[in-house]
Amino acid sequence: MYWRMVAGALFRQKGKMVMVALTVALGASLATAMLNVMLDVGDKVNQELKTYGANINVLPRGASLLGDLYGLDEDSGLPDKYLAEAELGNIKTIFWAFNIVDWTPYLKTRAQLTVQGGGKNLAGVAEARVVGTWFSHHIELPTGEALDTGMRNMKSWWEVQGRWLGDNEGNAAMVGRIPAERYGIHVGDVITLDTGGGGDEGRAAFLVQGIFNAGGDEDEAIYVPLAAAQGLTGREGLVSSVEVSALTTPDNELSRRAAQDPKSLSIKEWDTWYCTAYVSAICYQIDEVISGAVSKPIRQVAESEGAILQKTQLLMLLITILSLAGSALAISNLVTAGVMERAAEIGLLKAIGGYDAPISALVLTGIMITGIVGGAAGYFAGLGFAQIIGQSVFDQAIEIKPMVIPLVAILVFLVTLAGSIPSVRLLLSLRPAEVLHGR
Repeated sequence: MYWRMVAGALFRQKGKMVMVALTVALGASLATAMLNVMLDVGDKVNQELKTYGANINVLPRGASLLGDLYGLDEDSGLPDKYLAEAELGNIKTIFWAFNIVDWTPYLKTRAQLTVQGGGKNLAGVAEARVVGTWFSHHIELPTGEALDTGMRNMKSWWEVQGRWLGDNEGNAAMVGRIPAERYGIHVGDVITLDTGGGGDEGRAAFLVQGIFNAGGDEDEAIYVPLAAAQGLTGREGLVSSVEVSALTTPDNELSRRAAQDPKSLSIKEWDTWYCTAYVSAICYQIDEVISGAVSKPIRQVAESEGAILQKTQLLMLLITILSLAGSALAISNLVTAGVMERAAEIGLLKAIGGYDAPISALVLTGIMITGIVGGAAGYFAGLGFAQIIGQSVFDQAIEIKPMVIPLVAILVFLVTLAGSIPSVRLLLSLRPAEVLHGR
């Protein structure tokens, strides 16, 4: 009898129940989409930001100390400290190896510049910053894996006139916008770099294959393959710094304490910090695998990533809350109108001895069944919305998170229940004598 009464109420008010189901479906779909995107957005946002440069700088310990104390840049020529190129593959052996997206080493020096083909002979007059690096480097890792990394991936926003170099082009160079404009250097010109080492060992000619505009300090430099820079300076197998691009977790109080002094952490805190992809934890692990290295986060990049990620997630959470609040209000209006339509029926049930609790349960059962149907439809619609967001914003599919299913189920239940409270209060206030007499 109970379920016959529930079914009868649903079919007699099918119009309103369809509207309730659509309202629940709309709220559930937005919640499903936002929660899936919010839980998957961390890596997506980080990957987008990684296209704009590195967030970790690895320096030799001595050079880092002099920089901290006296503000010396690592290419100033004073700190004669270097890292071993052969150890750079160890970066992909740390605990968070899969979070390392790209890295590239640099060997920085200064050289006298001669231009051939630009109509000017600047030998002994112009001093240029010269940087040796990996452009697109194939590396065999200690784990047996192989990958390609280098500056071309990390500086993808550079505007290049001509083309990027390959690591096997030992006699080619890319010239920054500033020296190119200052000295009339064009693609196809030949430049000679002389580091002043004496004889031919510190002197070499390079064919200009590209002129680049980076929009920063890099525009003042001339980039050559790392092996060529090592040959010019007589520092084979050595690099002066390494830039690392890594996917990181936003900093919190624990990571900031660890960055200041890891030894101050308890064992439990240490395990939590070390096994979380904080930028300070990744820096610490890089220092463990590269001899004499000091890794430092590039703060303006690392902190911006964390701030952007937190604000993005907060925005999605607010959208979810507001959509569910709107659904609750709409459900409240629809269900209250339905109770008012059934006022005579409810009054009759009370008049023949029905109690408030069973009558309220009767009304709530119908609403909850409608909410379940609407919630299920909304969940699957939300999965589609999540993929649309992923493809349009990140150009990637959004990973479906199983934990969203119970979250959405709980939210649908709470929203439907919250929207039903005003109608239940109205039901409890109905007086059989007044309702049956039409008042």
